[in-house]
Amino acid sequence: MQNLTEYPGNATSSRSLSVIIKVCVVVPIFCLFFCCIIVMLHIFASHRQFLDTSRYILFAYMLINDTVQLLFSVLLFLFVMGRVKFAFILCVPMLFVSSATFQNTPLILATMSLERYVAIFYPLQRPAAWRSDRIWIIILSLWLISCIFPVIHYSIGKRDPAVDILSTPVLCKSTIVNSSPIQEMFRAVVNILFFAVVAVVIIFTYVRILLETRKMRQDKVSVNKAMHTVLLHGFQLLLCVLAFTYPITETLVVLHANWLPEDIAFFNYFCFILTPRFLSPLIYGFRDQSLRGCIRKTFPCCSDKVKPGVRGIWKAVLTFNH
Repeated sequence: MQNLTEYPGNATSSRSLSVIIKVCVVVPIFCLFFCCIIVMLHIFASHRQFLDTSRYILFAYMLINDTVQLLFSVLLFLFVMGRVKFAFILCVPMLFVSSATFQNTPLILATMSLERYVAIFYPLQRPAAWRSDRIWIIILSLWLISCIFPVIHYSIGKRDPAVDILSTPVLCKSTIVNSSPIQEMFRAVVNILFFAVVAVVIIFTYVRILLETRKMRQDKVSVNKAMHTVLLHGFQLLLCVLAFTYPITETLVVLHANWLPEDIAFFNYFCFILTPRFLSPLIYGFRDQSLRGCIRKTFPCCSDKVKPGVRGIWKAVLTFNH
């Protein structure tokens, strides 16, 4: 589970301003992200062409998954900031959803890369599970896999006997349910396994598609776009991996700056957990030519007010990305 559950929190008046500033930074950015996601999901729902394409269905699923992950992460952040305590039985489901959705993202990226691989190498004999009307089977499988490991993770831990799961109010942090060394080891192994497997899948699909471009004499445009898409998934995976760099950044900050522990925790949370989650789906969504065209039609006033010179620069940049 990746959120600011290690934030120690402090309700003293001397640090209340710091808490307010942090909340005012996180909440508006999340609201802006949420509005962008709502717009893209509305476009998906209102255009049949997206609902009939497996790639867009998987992307919509990633948008929903990342939105849920960020929602629970921000809620836990606000609860810790406000020192809000509630029963243990209410805390565990929130931590579980945050963990499952966090681990689900790399699985979705691997699946989207495999979808491009299948589309290029089996255009006429696509397996049934990869068709748009059957893709829900793969989505359900991803969700089940991402839920299995958090269940095991929470099951192997030892609960404090002094804590009544129904009545004892606790501050909802990961240390409440992740107290044993075996849990930390299990989580580290699972995270390494998840990201290693996904990295291998993305590298494999990229290399295979790259080799295919040298063989094909026709339809190279589609193959090149697929190759760039897989490469973008690799970049998205790199953004996800940033969430595991907080021990390194924490050490560097401690060595070079005299920050409070809670400030270091917030820095890691905002820079390496929230920001990559904000950027990853937006970069992929606004890069897609079809989706970008629908966004322009949804908000025509935005595109009309752009000066011709600026529009030309953005068009050149977006064309280069494709």
